[in-house]
Amino acid sequence: SVLIFCEFLIYYVVIFQCQWPEVEVGAHAGKKATSVLKAMFLADTHLLGEIKGHWLDKLRREWQMERSFQTAVWLLQPDIVFILGDIFDEGKWSSPQAWADDVRRFRKMFKYPISTELVVVVGNHDIGFHYEMTAYKVNRFEKVFNFTSGKLITRKGINFVLVNSVAMEGDGCALCRTAEAKLVALSHKLNCSQQKPNHSNKRCSDVEKLPASEPILLQHYPLYRSSDAECSGEDSAPPEEKNVPFKEKYDVLSQEASQKLMWWFHPRLILSGHTHSACEVLHAGKIPEISVPSFSWRNRNNPSFVMGSITPTDFSLQKCFLPYESRVFTIYWAAGALLVILVLARFQLLTPPFYFAQRLISKHKAV
Repeated sequence: SVLIFCEFLIYYVVIFQCQWPEVEVGAHAGKKATSVLKAMFLADTHLLGEIKGHWLDKLRREWQMERSFQTAVWLLQPDIVFILGDIFDEGKWSSPQAWADDVRRFRKMFKYPISTELVVVVGNHDIGFHYEMTAYKVNRFEKVFNFTSGKLITRKGINFVLVNSVAMEGDGCALCRTAEAKLVALSHKLNCSQQKPNHSNKRCSDVEKLPASEPILLQHYPLYRSSDAECSGEDSAPPEEKNVPFKEKYDVLSQEASQKLMWWFHPRLILSGHTHSACEVLHAGKIPEISVPSFSWRNRNNPSFVMGSITPTDFSLQKCFLPYESRVFTIYWAAGALLVILVLARFQLLTPPFYFAQRLISKHKAV
C-alpha cells in the first residue's frame, strides 16, 4: 500500500491541490471578450544519457517526471505546455544512437492528449554551450521538436517568442548571425502589428500583421542579473549559492544580449530556466522575468512548474509544487520500521514492553 501511494497516488494527492490562477477576461482592442489560455511552464528535465546516467537513477527520475507530467496534464488539462530547455542531459555530446534513445524515452514520458500542445525550447545541454554548438546538433534538435530561434507561436491572440539563448553570444558566429537575423525580422513584424491602424509607416506597409499583443519571451538562459541574491521563496537557490556572482554567457545572458532582446521585443513577461532554482526579477522596473525551477528531483528536493492563465492583455501565474522527495523517503522509512516491528512481534522475537516490566516486577517480589 505504501509503495502504491508513494509511486502513484501521491502525485494525484499533491497536484490536485493546484488551481489555475484567475485573470480578468475583458474586451481587447474593441473586440469581443477573449478566452483564457491555460499554459504550463516547466524547465530542465535533464533526461540522463548513456555516459553519465546510471540505470537506477534513470529509472527513478524518469518515473517521477513521467508520473508528475501525466498526472498534471490529466488533472489540470492545459491548453499548451512549454519546456524551457535542457530537455536532455547529454544532448551536447550524445551519439546518433544515444540521441534516438533519449528522444524515444522523452516521447514516452511526455505524452500528451490531442487537446494539449507541447512546445520545446532549446537549452545548452541539448546542443552544447556556444563553443560546443554545431549546425548538426542544432538541426537534429530542430527536426525533432520543430524549434527555430525567433519562432513565433500565437495562440488565442497571445504572442510567444521562442529564443535560442545559446546563440545569443554576440560574437558573429554563423549560427548566431542566423538566429539574431530571425529575431530582428520577427521584432519588426511585432512592432508593426502594434501600431495604430491610422499610423502611416511605409516600412510596415507590406508586413504581415500579427495580433497586437505585447509578446511573452521564452528562453533557456535568464536575462542578465548579477546573482540570485535578491531571489526569495522556498525553491530559490540555497543560501550558500545566492551571493555567488553569475558569469555572463554561461549562467545568464550577457548584458548586451539582454538589452537587445528587451529593445527588440518590449516583452510583457519573460520566462526562463537554466539555474534550476526559482527567481523573480523586474527588468527596467516593470517587466517581470520568472526563472522556472528544475522539473527533476535529481536537481531539487522540491521540483515545481508554473501555471499561467493568459489573455492578450493580462496574465496571472501560480506555482504548483510536486511531492517533496524527503517526505516520500520519510514515509518509506516509517513504513519499513513499522514492518520490521510487526514481523518481529509476529514471530515473538520482540518482547512487548509490558511483558518485560512484568518480569522485572515478578523477580523483585520473589527477592
